[in-house]
Amino acid sequence: MQFIDRAEIEVEGGKGGDGIIAFRREKYVPAGGPAGGNGGKGGSVILQAEGNLQTLLDFRYARRFKADNGKRGGPNNCTGAMGKDIIIEVPCGTVIYDLETQEMLGDLVEQGQTLCVAEGGKGGLGNKHFLSNKNRAPEYALPGLEGELRNLRLELKLLAEVGIIGLPNAGKSTLIASLSAARPKIADYPFTTLVPNLGVVRKPTGDGTVFADIPGLIAGAHEGVGLGHEFLRHIERTRLLLHLVDVTSDDPLQDYEVIQQELNAYGRGLCDRPQIIALNKVDACDQETLKLIKEELQPLSDSPVFTISAVTKTGVAELLQAIWNRLEQVNLNDENSSSQLVGTRRELSL
Repeated sequence: MQFIDRAEIEVEGGKGGDGIIAFRREKYVPAGGPAGGNGGKGGSVILQAEGNLQTLLDFRYARRFKADNGKRGGPNNCTGAMGKDIIIEVPCGTVIYDLETQEMLGDLVEQGQTLCVAEGGKGGLGNKHFLSNKNRAPEYALPGLEGELRNLRLELKLLAEVGIIGLPNAGKSTLIASLSAARPKIADYPFTTLVPNLGVVRKPTGDGTVFADIPGLIAGAHEGVGLGHEFLRHIERTRLLLHLVDVTSDDPLQDYEVIQQELNAYGRGLCDRPQIIALNKVDACDQETLKLIKEELQPLSDSPVFTISAVTKTGVAELLQAIWNRLEQVNLNDENSSSQLVGTRRELSL
């Protein structure tokens, strides 16, 4: 399946039905009066988050969506039928922008969450609505209003708790393949993954945590160099970053600093995100060199620097345990921050 995380679409609400001009004509009911019904409201275009979707590929082939029009009113004060809404399913984590104003209209992150992006037009009023003491037989009605028309940009930001970052060929895809059922492309020659890979890693308690392999990070990624500019936004939702450093590289410390500079240049708080450093490919490095690299990187981290081999799974269990502990700490801090915010709001309201 092709991974598409950006799409542009046009949405249009249905036109409201026209009101009609009609009069009651019944036997033994002289001067029955106006009886034209109102038109029905046009259908709306609604986006709905669906957890089973992971790409915006469908919108590469279908770009225009229009809801049904409302029906015109009927005689005997009958209101026309409403137009049927059109519901468009998008992956969880989709952010919706108005192309003309660049305004963010919504962020669909939870299963079943909806957002109306194009409201249907109101139905026109029939002549019954204009009945008054001064006008006992109005002979006019209003047409239905046009539905809302919008051009939208959809951007997908993956929902993952742990983002695996590092330079190309650091072993990110190998690690996520060894931890989960994900099967990204892996080879014994240097290349960069072209799409983010998601994998569910099971905790000892049985719960699953989503890991994301973020590809294409190289020097200048925040300016659009390589693929990093396209995928840096997928890190925004992660709660913890796992930074893989290839110990067989010519300069592992420089590799680490390149990624940190890109996170800092991209902004949006990525450089402040909790981060764990893991030295990968220790099976291909002598212990003395590994010790020197670890000593260089340790002062740059607020947690122990781990040494692992994604291929042989050496040290992976200890790394996972550290990730679970750090996630619990992050969740606890978030809960405390939320509680303090609620308390502050209560004090202000009092």
